[in-house]
Amino acid sequence: MKKVSILTKFGLNQITRYILPITMVLISGCTSQSDIPFPVEVGVKPESVTKGFAGNYYVTVMNGGEEGDGEVVEISTSGIKVFAEGFNEPKGIVHLDDHLYFSDLTRIWKVDKDGNATIFIDKEDFPEEVLYLNDVAVDAENNGIYVTDMGATKYMRDENNELWPLDSEKAKLVPQFGRIYHLALDGQVSIAQDTSPLMLNPNGVGVDNNGDIMVGAFFLGNFLVKKDGELTPLKGLFRGADAVEQDSKGNYYVSSWAAGTVWKIDGKTEESTVLIDGLQSAADFYLEEDKGRLLLPDMLAGKVYEVDINR
Repeated sequence: MKKVSILTKFGLNQITRYILPITMVLISGCTSQSDIPFPVEVGVKPESVTKGFAGNYYVTVMNGGEEGDGEVVEISTSGIKVFAEGFNEPKGIVHLDDHLYFSDLTRIWKVDKDGNATIFIDKEDFPEEVLYLNDVAVDAENNGIYVTDMGATKYMRDENNELWPLDSEKAKLVPQFGRIYHLALDGQVSIAQDTSPLMLNPNGVGVDNNGDIMVGAFFLGNFLVKKDGELTPLKGLFRGADAVEQDSKGNYYVSSWAAGTVWKIDGKTEESTVLIDGLQSAADFYLEEDKGRLLLPDMLAGKVYEVDINR
């Protein structure tokens, strides 16, 4: 497997440049307490957030879309700083085996506690051609991660960057390329979920309380869970579906990047409740159940919000 080592170094001026002021305004109605006053501004186009080294939070920041300008930003009680850099479009991120793992278009990066980055899985290591890697999730055994390949994303939207209506002729032309892969910590790659008409352009991936994968189908808006061994949609449509999670009580959570909304879904009735809406975009959140919250990047606003889940 190809390995490329990139050592992230910062001088005093660089560190100072990236220390950003923490906004002191809390989301209305959020009851959880934290040493870090959310929302916080983290840069241009934050996508995903996880908890990692020393209890700090780490956010993938895409920035301007130029090659190599993507970053991982650390949020701590000391402030906000760039932790690692030199990526293209970093997206889904998790903390596992004392490393951060995150997707970046057609590869997966691995970053240690000092911010040193290596390529964990590259494009040629996948058994099928990958086009647009997005969300990641730790598997049930903590032995690896799942990652979604959204497939051919260019067919989803019209000239105004809006998703085609589901009953349109254009919607029928969206190709069925999306897959979910499992990446073991030893570098073995396998297909966890092959292409399906139910999950065109899969974005979010999570692991439910039974250890099965859950999927957010971005274009179709399906929140897919395993029932009798088959991926099955929950009630409702969540077009632009991004992150998907389940808490210990069985409730589900899903964000819509397109709608700027996050829903909580009752695990028994499948009825959904809006937790927050009106955002510019609702990207890949981190469920922190012990603090009663989601940490949610609004990509287009450049902020990470705290969202109360106890409603």
